[in-house]
Amino acid sequence: MALLDVSDLTVTFQTNDGPVNAVNGLSFDVAEKETLAIVGESGSGKSQTAFAIMGLLAKNGGATGRVEFDGADLLSLSKRQLNKVRSNQIGMIFQDPMTSLNPYIRVSDQMAEVLQLHKGLSKRDAIAEAVQMLDAVRIPDAKARISMFPHEFSGGMRQRIMIAMALLCRPRLLIADEPTTALDVTVQAQIMKLLGEIREEFNTAVILITHDLGIVADFCDRTLVLYGGQIMEEGPTGDVFADPAHPYTKGLLKAVPRLDRDTETLQTIAGEPPDMSHLPAGCPFSPRCEIARDYCSTRPLVLEPLGDNRTRACHASLAEMKQEMQDG
Repeated sequence: MALLDVSDLTVTFQTNDGPVNAVNGLSFDVAEKETLAIVGESGSGKSQTAFAIMGLLAKNGGATGRVEFDGADLLSLSKRQLNKVRSNQIGMIFQDPMTSLNPYIRVSDQMAEVLQLHKGLSKRDAIAEAVQMLDAVRIPDAKARISMFPHEFSGGMRQRIMIAMALLCRPRLLIADEPTTALDVTVQAQIMKLLGEIREEFNTAVILITHDLGIVADFCDRTLVLYGGQIMEEGPTGDVFADPAHPYTKGLLKAVPRLDRDTETLQTIAGEPPDMSHLPAGCPFSPRCEIARDYCSTRPLVLEPLGDNRTRACHASLAEMKQEMQDG
């Protein structure tokens, strides 16, 4: 049985121009101790999927479908019931630690509040446990620095604090939403190494939301490729990267700079990301796809199994795609 089982998840926002679907019928699962990457361009629905799981959508947003965690449907829980699941069972690392941490409150108070609320610890015991978690995420001199304000830490250290806060209650699932955004490559590597060590130490399943395919290749067991709020391809990370089965996945991989190729021009995917308020009835990638047929924009997509735990959603057969899309 999967730890997290998402079925037909749709996230809709009510706007002045009418309803906008940010996520469209998404279905996937995450097993115990597994690491799943959710990748795609900005606006593909990655973060809204995470917010729907956590019950943190904006006021004008709503989610339908089922999000079962350990057998309970999170979408049907009351706010009070959901609060017991958050932090205790599911933790989340947000994109920007500076805006996620309250700049007016000391780190000690922010971390202690989590343990006081969810574990019923005293303030003294909560701070002592928070210091231990800061030590676990390699914050130097944690006992002295825990009383500092967020702005007194570097960006990389603030991200480590966010990781520590997400892990305070030893959650079974950790959602990391762009955890290395705005960090330099050296700090990125340190953060991902830290997440790997924590995954092993606490036996935590991880959903990594990112656009950095290099990080995905090193860190994740399975990869889910989103476009227009829909799954384009899913499978074991090594297989997806070595032999992409969708034109969009292939385009993403070709856009990554490679040291083994002598080129002066970076490859891009032609066109613009989709207008989520006016998606085509068929494949959302069809306006940008170099092998699209006339019917691709009108014929609904269906996920088809490829074997070896892989799926794809494309009107062209796998053989046709590979024949028409040659490596550049």
